[in-house]
Amino acid sequence: MDTTILPPAGTDTTEATEATDVVGNVVPGTPAAQAAASASTGWTVLCVDDEPSILSALKRVLRSEDCKVLQAGSGTEALALLEQHPVDVVVSDMRMPGMDGAELLAQVRARWPTTSRILLTGYADMKATIAAINEGQIYRYIHKPWDETELRLTVRQAAERQMLERERNALQALTQLQNEELRSLNTGLELRVQERTSELRQANDLLRRNYLTSIKIFSNLMELRSGVLAGHGKRCAHLARKVATAMGMPEDAVQDVFVAGLLHDVGFMALPDAIMSKPVGKLTAADLASYQRHPTLGAQSFMALDDHQAVADLIRTHHERFDGTGYPGQLQGEQIPLGSRILGVVDTYDDLTHGHLTGVALTEAEARTLLQHGRGTQFDPEVIDVFLHITQAEKPKVARLEPVTPEHLQPGMALGKDLLSKEGVLLLSAGHVLSADMISRIRKYEKTEGLNLTLDIRVPPPQ
Repeated sequence: MDTTILPPAGTDTTEATEATDVVGNVVPGTPAAQAAASASTGWTVLCVDDEPSILSALKRVLRSEDCKVLQAGSGTEALALLEQHPVDVVVSDMRMPGMDGAELLAQVRARWPTTSRILLTGYADMKATIAAINEGQIYRYIHKPWDETELRLTVRQAAERQMLERERNALQALTQLQNEELRSLNTGLELRVQERTSELRQANDLLRRNYLTSIKIFSNLMELRSGVLAGHGKRCAHLARKVATAMGMPEDAVQDVFVAGLLHDVGFMALPDAIMSKPVGKLTAADLASYQRHPTLGAQSFMALDDHQAVADLIRTHHERFDGTGYPGQLQGEQIPLGSRILGVVDTYDDLTHGHLTGVALTEAEARTLLQHGRGTQFDPEVIDVFLHITQAEKPKVARLEPVTPEHLQPGMALGKDLLSKEGVLLLSAGHVLSADMISRIRKYEKTEGLNLTLDIRVPPPQ
C-alpha cells in the first residue's frame, strides 16, 4: 500500500476498533451492530484494501449512506465475497500485494459486469490507472487522499446507476414476459375466434339450407293444387338466379330473387280451383280479374315478415310490364325492381314451355322467339339479352344419375333429383348431400310406408 489514510482529527476510534473485527465485520452485540440491524440496506458496497485502517476509514465515510458495507483485505478475498454476496459497487485500492486493483476490477468486469467499479489511486499510479480504465472499464477513479464528500457522492451515484440499470433490466424482462403472454393470449384468442367463426358459419349454413328446404317444401305443397304448376316455382327460381347472377346483382339480392321465384305464385292459394285448373288464355273476364289479384295477395301474405319485404315487393311486381301496361300498379321501366323484371321473363318462359298460358306447350326455341318479340315492350331489353344468352349457350356437362336403393346409400352421396313422397310432397331437394342419419331416416320411411324406393344419385361427369 502506497498511502496510509488516517481518520480525521477528533474522530472516536473506539467504535471503529471495538465494533469491527480484523477484516472489518461488525461484531454482534455492539452499538454498531445494533445500528446496522436497524438501518436500511438498499445497496451493497465492497471495499477492498490491504490496510485495515483504510477499510475502517472507508466504512466511516459510507456510514451515513443507506448501504451495506463489505470489506476485503485482498483481491482474492474480494472475489470470494463477490461469489457469496450480490454487490452493487466495488471500491478498490490500486496498489495491493498479489492481485492489484486493476486486475481485480478487470475480473469483476468479466464475471459481474453489472457491478460498478471505482478505483482509488495516487498521482504516481496514472499509467496503471489508465490501464485499469481500459481493462476494467471502471466507473470512476478517485485520487488519494480523497475528499469524503466526493467519495460518498461518487459511491452513491455509482450505486444508484446500478440500481437504475437493474430496474431497467427488470422492467425489460417484465415487458418481454408480458409481451410473450400477450402474444400467447392473442394467439389463443385468434384460435378461439376462428373456431367460433367456423361454428357460426356452419350454423348459418345449416340455417340457410333448412330455410331454403322449408321454402321449397312450401312451394311444392302450394303447387300440388295444379298439375300444370307442378315444379313451376323451382324452375323459375333456378333460372332467375342464373340471370340475376349474370347481371351482377349482389348476393343478398340474388337470394331474394331465388326465394321470390319459388313463391311468386303463393297468391294462387286464395283463388278457386276452377281458375287454377284453366290456362290463362281461356279464363273469363271475371276469372281473369281474380287471377290478376294473385301478386297482391301473395305480397300481403308476407306483411308480418320484416326480413322478407324485398321478396314481397318482387312478388307484388313480377307481372308489371316494361312499357307500363302490366299489373297491379302499371309500373314502367326502372320503376319495376330488377328482380321483378327478371322474374317476369323466366315466369313467362316457363309458362310458354309448359302450356300454362295457351294450353299448348311450346318448344324452347319457340318460347325464346316470342320473348324476343316482347323486348322493350313487355320485357326489359337488357334482361331479355342476358336471358337469351344463358338459355342459348352450350349446355355444360351434367352429372350422370345412377339409381340407388336405400340399402346401398352411402354418406356423402348427393341426390340428383328431388325425392318426393307418393303424394308428391317434397321430402329432399336435389343436391342434398346424404348423411348417415339421413340415410337411416330414408330407410325407416321406406319400411314404414311399405315402399320400394329408388333414389337418383348424382355421379360427377368425367373430367
